[in-house]
Amino acid sequence: MSAGTTVVVLIAAPPGLRGHVTRWFVEVAAGVYVGNPNPRIRDRLWSVLADRIHDGQAVMIEPAPTEQGWTTRTAGRDRWTPVDFDGLTLIARPRQGGQARSSNEVKQKGMNT
Repeated sequence: MSAGTTVVVLIAAPPGLRGHVTRWFVEVAAGVYVGNPNPRIRDRLWSVLADRIHDGQAVMIEPAPTEQGWTTRTAGRDRWTPVDFDGLTLIARPRQGGQARSSNEVKQKGMNT
C-alpha cells in the first residue's frame, strides 16, 4: 500500500452508496474499494458513508502519522471497533449484546472474547 492509499470496505450497503464510492475509488472485490483521494475528499466521503450506511457496516483505512502508518474509521451496525492499545490500533469485536469493548476493558482483560 502506498503512502496515500485509502481502503474502504462496505458490508450490506445500499446500492446507491456503493455507486457513490466508485466516483473516487476502484472496486477491487465485492464491497472493497481502493483509491488515493485527498484528505478533504476522504473526510467528506466518510461523512456520507457514516450517514447513509444504516444497517450495514463501513470501514475506512487511511494513511496517518502513527507507528503503523494508518488509522481506521468504522460506522454502522454491529461493527468492529478500533481500540488504541499502547499506541497500536487493534480491533475489538462486538459482544453478544452488540457493543464493542471499551479501550480500558481490552487493556484489563485482553483481546479474547
